[in-house]
Amino acid sequence: MPVATQDRARPVEQANKPPERILIVDDEQAMRLFLTEAMKKQGYEVVAAPNAESALDLISQEEVDVAILDVRLPGLSGIEAISRIRHINPQVVPIIMTAYSSRQLKMEAVRAGADFFTKPIKIEELNIVVQRALEKRRLLREVRGLEDRLKKRYAFSSIIGNSGPMQEVFSLINKVIKTDVTVLICGESGTGKELVAQAVHSHSLRRGKPFVKLNCVAIPEGLLESELFGHEKGAFTGAAAMKPGKFELANTGTIFLDEIGDMSVSTQAKILRVLQEREFERVGSTKSTAIDVRVIAATNKDLAQAVQDKTFREDLYFRLNVFSIYLPPLRQRKEDVATLVEHFLKTNRRPVPHPMRRKDDILQLVDSTSLDEGCGPVAVSEETMRLLMDYNWPGNVRELENCIQRAVVMAESDVIGPECLPLHIQNVGKKHKFRIQTKTDNLDQTLAGIEKQLIIEALRETGGVQSKAAKDLGITERSLWHRVKKLNIDVARIKNSAR
Repeated sequence: MPVATQDRARPVEQANKPPERILIVDDEQAMRLFLTEAMKKQGYEVVAAPNAESALDLISQEEVDVAILDVRLPGLSGIEAISRIRHINPQVVPIIMTAYSSRQLKMEAVRAGADFFTKPIKIEELNIVVQRALEKRRLLREVRGLEDRLKKRYAFSSIIGNSGPMQEVFSLINKVIKTDVTVLICGESGTGKELVAQAVHSHSLRRGKPFVKLNCVAIPEGLLESELFGHEKGAFTGAAAMKPGKFELANTGTIFLDEIGDMSVSTQAKILRVLQEREFERVGSTKSTAIDVRVIAATNKDLAQAVQDKTFREDLYFRLNVFSIYLPPLRQRKEDVATLVEHFLKTNRRPVPHPMRRKDDILQLVDSTSLDEGCGPVAVSEETMRLLMDYNWPGNVRELENCIQRAVVMAESDVIGPECLPLHIQNVGKKHKFRIQTKTDNLDQTLAGIEKQLIIEALRETGGVQSKAAKDLGITERSLWHRVKKLNIDVARIKNSAR
């Protein structure tokens, strides 16, 4: 696919740049004045200090590009000061000057990462050394700029999206990673709440510390407390040994409580105590254990409504909802579908088939095979993309990924056609071309036929999930259930055809 090109941006004119700043560090006042005047004549800004300590204070407060240090200074020597300078500002380029030239001294300066020249000073030689140091400084600035741009671009590379709603999500993540507050991530199933939680932890002050996940729905109610807080030996039948809980394992790090809206009210009270007191008790113990844990919770429920319905504690809701991030469903950011499809095509490529080889060659084959190697489709047809864009994706990004995985398996060429998609997505375009196909001489029969067609289309579009189909049709689940039974609609067959 041809890509439009444009002229490279021209460098900013030197006249528009602020002059580089040179720091002179020498205990002899005459030498400081001589070097200051010499560097000013070359167009540099110059500041001076009589010792290393003063120089370090100056570097910590002001911008400096190059530091020229005498090797023999009162207190810290010039070489000893280099490590301190790098700690304050690693992009300051040091230059060591001395009247006592020796191979050992030069080696020490080189190991410290400094340029080196000897007294008596020749201005022409000094200018060359300074220009070389400034060029190194400019390169360091460019590298830092590239690193910052790459970090910003790929900081959340596992979360794909260029749409406005996703840019808002990225903005919120960038804000909250600088803090240690509790985060509540809301959104429908399949929108990527766990990826957001992982991104918040991985870029926070607790990165490198434990990131412990717990799905509150997957654990039976009777075992959830033990999973969260652990238990002592003999606390209950089968407790043969002490077991630490998720909170204890996450100490100093982050715990991610997924689907917290499905947690029982009794367990909610115990979570509330941990958030308030920063301590817990193992099941079967009377001793409290203090912890330092950041909590990130996620839910696909409307917790504010759950509070009104008395199924979720209001005090816990306020404790969790310190900083909330809402993940929009895929149907509200359709412009991301093409980007996601491209990403899933890359990540779901099939392994390259290799012919049978001798046993002795197997290890060499494994070592020489690139992890990026793969075969299979590399694009989707225009008609396929239109169908993917028209579909509402009730399962969100997870459903789209599963769809592309299936299409990659089904495809027999480099391009995925509509025939590789599940039937309910292939039929999505027909929804807009709906025609009465069951017209009879009896009005009741005709209306029943239309009703059946509409229900079948809704079930196909939602993959046979009746609760979602009922929501799309604007009726209750109970009403849909009665209609499905009355009209003899085979929901199981529709589900199977959607897979």
